[in-house]
Amino acid sequence: MAKKVKVSDLVQQFQLEIVSGEDGLRRSITVDDLYRPGLEMAGYFHYFPSERVQILGKTELAFMETLNGEERLDRIERLCHDETPCFIITRGLEAPKELIEESNRKEIPVLRSTVATTIISSRITNFLERKLAPSATIHGVLVDVYGVGMLITGGSGIGKSETALELVKRSHRLVADDAVEIRQTSDGQLHGTAPELIRHLLEIRGLGIINVMTLFGAGAVRNNKRISVVIRLENWQADKQYDRLGLDEETTRIIDTDIPIVTVPVRPGRNLAVIIEVAAMNFRLKRMGYNAALQFTNKLTETIADESDDFD
Repeated sequence: MAKKVKVSDLVQQFQLEIVSGEDGLRRSITVDDLYRPGLEMAGYFHYFPSERVQILGKTELAFMETLNGEERLDRIERLCHDETPCFIITRGLEAPKELIEESNRKEIPVLRSTVATTIISSRITNFLERKLAPSATIHGVLVDVYGVGMLITGGSGIGKSETALELVKRSHRLVADDAVEIRQTSDGQLHGTAPELIRHLLEIRGLGIINVMTLFGAGAVRNNKRISVVIRLENWQADKQYDRLGLDEETTRIIDTDIPIVTVPVRPGRNLAVIIEVAAMNFRLKRMGYNAALQFTNKLTETIADESDDFD
């Protein structure tokens, strides 16, 4: 089901003045793009994106003043489309009386802000991107390790929370435990956060719920983090072949984004926190262009080739 934001949410979030069309405050906003109808003011409506929030700044209103009464009424009637969620007038400017009359008739809210056009447009776009972004909730733990967002997944009781606690003790930061709320930005990045109810909390079996910020300080937690790598913990299987070189880079899909995944087998004696630290550092190295596994295989190939030449 597509996400929606009500016009009334914008009014509340940005303290906008309601000029007219108050009966339409329950109209839905379904896209995060805004639009300044400059071409439409000149009469070109062929590609008019009527589903967007319409921004009327100094330029648009000044141009409208140059139109005669008949042209102005025609433009406003065509701007007040059935799909249009609302108009926002910036810089505290006055709304044309034709717009007020037509918006009341069509029940399309006309709102006003005292903020400059570019500033209010940027703020509203960021707000709508957050609210309308695709999202999902995943069972796991999200930690910030050396600046890399690591999403730890695995079966219940495998040790995700205990590993997160060890990472926190090693000066890394907890983002979320048990439930990770993930949203996907317009450029495909995944950002995770914790539900408000369990923010900064860790559940350790046998110990109970602990507050990480209270025990370790504000530097041990953060509210959100971009997810870069998934660490999947699974019980060690003797008959399973695990990747020993790291050449095969697996990915997993979260919402609509493919993200690297590393499978770590769990058995007594393995220090999972250290392994995850190294995975984070190795990810950073790869991002900077250094791949240890690839370097090793290249050297191995060169050595084999040199030995073959010696035999010849």
